[in-house]
Parts: sequence; structure tokens; C-alpha cells
Amino acid sequence: MRFSRSIIAAALVVAGFAAPAFAQDESSASFFRNDARVRVAALGEQLALGRETPRTTREVMADPTGARPGTITVDTENRYLYLSLADGRALRYGIGVGRPGFEWKGAAHVGRKAEWPSWVPPAAMLKRRPDLPKFMEGGIDNPLGARAMYLYSGKRDLMYRIHGTNEPSTIGQAVSSGCIRMLNEDVTDLYSRISVGATVVVL
Repeated sequence: MRFSRSIIAAALVVAGFAAPAFAQDESSASFFRNDARVRVAALGEQLALGRETPRTTREVMADPTGARPGTITVDTENRYLYLSLADGRALRYGIGVGRPGFEWKGAAHVGRKAEWPSWVPPAAMLKRRPDLPKFMEGGIDNPLGARAMYLYSGKRDLMYRIHGTNEPSTIGQAVSSGCIRMLNEDVTDLYSRISVGATVVVL
């Protein structure tokens, strides 16, 4: 399926984006390379990856989005995330998306990135789920998983993330509160390829 260039272009014009920031190195980063925190918790990391079957959903294919290199396009209907590359190809990853009532569409950008992020549930979520902790340190049991990319509109945090997961069985399903879930190895790979400022289009 090819996405309409006009739909993507319109979303980007509304958000006022120029060319996205893009990390040009397309080689897959090792899950453990240059990650002191993971090295310290190597055993826990191996256990986290051991939960995931398959460990990655990543595929290289002809880019169906027509987006600029470095753009992240989220196909919520089919539950795929595409990262457009510079040669007419794209990386495709399987994802989990928002459950009914928590779907959203639009354009954003990556406002910041974090490795093994801590988690502070939003007030609205705590109201729905008073059993949740008000703060959770990063780690293999944290629902944000190994990496998180925080989505912004201008300087405003949209409160949506592209992040890993401690529930790999939810990939391909609509169960989140609007965030985009990925396998830990997939989100680590995507994290290594994009920079703060990268454009995100959610269809």
C-alpha cells in the first residue's frame, strides 16, 4: 500500500516542518554497544530480550510513504512504523498502537530521546488507574522499555512516545493509551538512526 503524498504533505505543512534531522549512519547499532547502563545490567538485558519472540520485526523494503529521508511514518491501521531512507527504501517495524478511544493522527517531531527512560504516568492515566506508581525508574520492568522518543508539537510535549515495551506480546495490537510500542531491539535500532527534530507523521 502506498500512502498519499498529499496527506503526508498536508500534515507537515500544518505542523510547519522543514527537512527533518536524520542520523545518516544506517548501520544497526549493537544492542549493547556504547551503553554503559546496559553493560552494567547485562544479565537483566539478556532476560528482557529473551522475552521477545521474534527479537526484531525490522525489514528493509521499497518505501511506500514517499516521505523525505529521516521521516518516521506510523501506519496505525496496519500497525507498522516506517523510517524513510535516502535511497527510496524504508525500514519497517511492527508496532503496537492506541486502543479504541485513544487513537490519534497528525504530525509531530522527536523533541527528546532517552535510554532506559523512567516513567511518570500522566495525571489522566493515574485517575483511570490509581493502582499505578507515580514514578518508575528505568529498567527491564518499566513499560517504556529500552528506549523512548518523546513527541512534541513545537515546544509542547504531546505526551505520546515511541518506546520499547516489557510486554512484547502486545506488538501488532491496539492496547496502549496512544503511545507507539516497539520491541526493545527494534526501538533501540530506530533510536540509533534518528536525531532530535526528526519528523513523525501518524496516519
